[in-house]
Amino acid sequence: MTSSTTLRSLAIALAALPLSAGLSAASAKPTVEVAFVLDTTGSMGGLIEGAKRKIWSIATAIVDSNPDADIRMGLVAYRDVGDDYVTRKVELTTDIQDLYANLLELKAHGGGDWPESVNEALDVAVNKLQWTQGGDTRRIVFLVGDAPPHMDYAQDTKYPVTLSVAKQKDIIVNAVLAGNAADTERVWRDIARNGNGRFIPIPQDGGQIVVIETPFDQDIIILQREINGTVIPYGPRALQKRTEDQTQQLSKVAAAAPSQASEMASYINKRARSTSEAVTGGGDLVADIGAGRNSLSAIKDDDLPDNLRAMKPEQRLDEVNRQMSQRKALNDKLGALVAQRDTYVAEQRAKASPKASSFDRVVEDTLKAQIKR
Repeated sequence: MTSSTTLRSLAIALAALPLSAGLSAASAKPTVEVAFVLDTTGSMGGLIEGAKRKIWSIATAIVDSNPDADIRMGLVAYRDVGDDYVTRKVELTTDIQDLYANLLELKAHGGGDWPESVNEALDVAVNKLQWTQGGDTRRIVFLVGDAPPHMDYAQDTKYPVTLSVAKQKDIIVNAVLAGNAADTERVWRDIARNGNGRFIPIPQDGGQIVVIETPFDQDIIILQREINGTVIPYGPRALQKRTEDQTQQLSKVAAAAPSQASEMASYINKRARSTSEAVTGGGDLVADIGAGRNSLSAIKDDDLPDNLRAMKPEQRLDEVNRQMSQRKALNDKLGALVAQRDTYVAEQRAKASPKASSFDRVVEDTLKAQIKR
């Protein structure tokens, strides 16, 4: 039997599976959920820029610790009453590319008086994000800021109450202190203690966030671009447009920051072993059929891209098979490069000061410990 015949037989078998079978298998996976509660007032500019540069390495630290898990990340940005916003929420999502795009939009601005709306931000994170209920799930929050909460806002749910709810929901709350304000440190230590988390002090600007460029970055980016060429967007037109935009994000990031684009591709490649994804967030027919999450027979013609709609059913299957085969071959090549990149980065990190405290390093170390608890 030829490899193409084998692939076609596999795809036909997958197409015969009910969608619920794929969903049932996915729901059995362990889940890791991480939310960042981030002060975005003016004094936090350096740390926010560092977080933008390192969000992909943080996400990769999660998948390295638990490669089979479903990974969802979210964000609650906060300022204070009277600023442009008090809180802004990015829901917990597997679409890390979308989270990254939202993070890029954050600017440090506002503030004025010293305390900030920490109480409201924690309440949003614990009670208004859609945490997965039950199952094999790790739920982790990182509060990141430099100023204490307003305890004089009558409308706020105060943080001790919120932390009691967090314990009931099995949500760990870590407190990352930017700077060395004594009044903030007292509260942050209390939050970490009552949140079953860690108190983590770092420099005001986020510390020495080291961006490591490697000899493999450009080749990784080239391969990921080729993999993105195997994406077949499907679903409602708005979803198809979003998926097309996701395939272009890598090139835009690479133009400004090759190391970030390489980290993005590394994360997606490692996730592809269990998800078949080339982009995050769904909407790719090749990934969903390859992973058994959907079948061609279950998809309405109106939800197919124009080129597939013009084909006969067997031609559609052949096209999906072709892209599946090409993606697998490219991902195998990319995986070898990613492994070489990981080794290079580990060597370069070992040469740096092992005691250097930075936002990304302390978050990665904390995640590795708490995911394994």
